[in-house]
Amino acid sequence: MMLMSLPMYAISPLDVEIFTVALLGKLKRLGMKPLPVSLSWPTDLLAHWQNKDLLLSQTCGFPLVESLPQVQLVGTFSYRAPGCDGFRYRSFLLARKEHSGLHLTSFRHRRLAFNSTDSQSGYNSLRALVAPLAENGKFFSEALATGSHLESLLYMQQHKADIAAIDCVTLELLRRIAPERISGLVVVGQTAAVPGLPLITSAQTSPEHLAMLRQALHEISCEPVSKPLLIESFTEVPRPAYEVIRQMKRIAEEFGVRELMPESVS
Repeated sequence: MMLMSLPMYAISPLDVEIFTVALLGKLKRLGMKPLPVSLSWPTDLLAHWQNKDLLLSQTCGFPLVESLPQVQLVGTFSYRAPGCDGFRYRSFLLARKEHSGLHLTSFRHRRLAFNSTDSQSGYNSLRALVAPLAENGKFFSEALATGSHLESLLYMQQHKADIAAIDCVTLELLRRIAPERISGLVVVGQTAAVPGLPLITSAQTSPEHLAMLRQALHEISCEPVSKPLLIESFTEVPRPAYEVIRQMKRIAEEFGVRELMPESVS
């Protein structure tokens, strides 16, 4: 059975479902078969992305370069959100309003909340940013893995953490759909821009089906059904463009920062 998922920006799952129905309709009209019966909502994302029956999903740039050499890169969306630059995106550093006006250097020895260590937006981009500021490989007093950007925001609102890097598309979706999730928080900085979240397909997907996917994604990105998801265009970004993400990790390591969790730094 063919699989399709769009798990990364599902602030409003209904909008994602509506978008997927329209996309499947386009693929059907282009003659693709078989097609997924419905949208998948996988819990084990890495296993899902590695599935040989994967027709389409959206991953993060860090897993793409570190863990998914076998998948085919379809391309990436560009989004209408502050912080996006064409098909590139960045993260904003958020803190509570009481820390408004502070710079990143002021968060030395404070507590970080991050979604996961395999996240470009929540972890790798910030690691590269703080690495030149680190002392003996350390910067934060604590680095707390929360499991998601939404949980990282909650940690700050509940005073369990002081700063987090949140990707700019997620942040803009929350501003529009669930502003209470960012209530009391302000932007205090930003990370460097990199190519946006990759759309991927299995290595077993044929060249004909890959071409159909790209045509359908080009078409749908310009249609009204894409607007609630902030999608404005689709670009066939080549895989080498994502090497900047691996370079960020390498640069941080050169400064002696392999991880942001102090207890794991010798």
